[in-house]
Amino acid sequence: MRPHALPLALALALAAHTAPALAQDATPALPGDSAGLIIDAAALAAAAQASADGAVDANAPVQTDSARALASAEAAATEAAAVDAAQAAPHEAPSLDYAVAQVDPAATAAPPPAAAASDDPRTDAERDFDALYGSPQQEYNPVADPTLPAPANVPGGYDPWEKYNRKMHRFNNAVDRGVAKPLARAYTKVVPRPVRLGVSNFFNNLGQPVSMVNALLQGKPKQAAQSLGRFALNTTLGIGGIFDPATAAKLPNRSEDFGQTLGVWGWKRSRYLELPFFGPRTVRDAFGAVGDAPLSPLRRIERDRIRIGLQGLQLVDIRAQLLPLDNLREGAEDEYALVRDSWMQRRDYQIFGDRLEKNGETQLPDYLQDDSNPSVPANAMPVMPTDGAGVR
Repeated sequence: MRPHALPLALALALAAHTAPALAQDATPALPGDSAGLIIDAAALAAAAQASADGAVDANAPVQTDSARALASAEAAATEAAAVDAAQAAPHEAPSLDYAVAQVDPAATAAPPPAAAASDDPRTDAERDFDALYGSPQQEYNPVADPTLPAPANVPGGYDPWEKYNRKMHRFNNAVDRGVAKPLARAYTKVVPRPVRLGVSNFFNNLGQPVSMVNALLQGKPKQAAQSLGRFALNTTLGIGGIFDPATAAKLPNRSEDFGQTLGVWGWKRSRYLELPFFGPRTVRDAFGAVGDAPLSPLRRIERDRIRIGLQGLQLVDIRAQLLPLDNLREGAEDEYALVRDSWMQRRDYQIFGDRLEKNGETQLPDYLQDDSNPSVPANAMPVMPTDGAGVR
């Protein structure tokens, strides 16, 4: 063998052994490419072996070692090619299956909308409407829907004399627009607010004896004691009721009248009645005003000039307190129904609300506990059937 034949054979064997690794690192690579490289390396190794066998060399053991090295290199190359093919096969199959699944029209095709709606004579708009609100075949009844909350129990106005009341309401509105409202606006512009507050406190204090007696008649001794305490404290320290130290002393101001007493005694439902000049009432409250008249301190004044002047001032003060509500009335579609229903609901709360609150059935809103939006009391009515000859 030639001296340079052995290094050449070893280099070819090393190339054949490293060819599968180089083919595996190259991307993308397929098993067929690695096999081709391995076959080329094996062919080169075989050619080197043939040239080595044809050479004349006296060193036989070296020739045997070279042949063994080449055989080992071929076996290693064949085993590496088999391993590469086994590793590449699991990665190739799923990718092919996935590609087939993506492009398979049978797996992804959906029935056309025309075929689905061919048996439905409704239009698209009708189908959308039925999907939202139900089809007529479902016989949906929104009133009897069990998923809806219970309706609010709002008592309606008992108004069998509505025809008469509407005529009287128009008359009272004409008087209000022509006389009462202009006087109330002039009063708020001319009289400073502290003075107006003192006037309101004065007339409110005059109503405390009526509230005290009616609280006793309704079985509320604690409230009667509070009304008596307010009257005594405001009359003395409050300088005739112009100031209100009773509120600072934590004595609540709750107004009671004989109309409320009649409601507590059992006259729960009464027909609505609108009085000329004095506005909303019920028949029960009209009788209640007659019952309150003898208890009103203002009506005990015998001089007509003083009494009527004070009553007129009280009416103007009450109308001035109601000025903020005018915007609500003017924006109403049916102003008469708004006044009637709101007045009667508030009146029902005044009569029965505290007892419901005591039983835990309801909680009175704050605005219903406030007596700052009053109706015309018996104090301010110039003539009552109980006046007799004592008032001149």
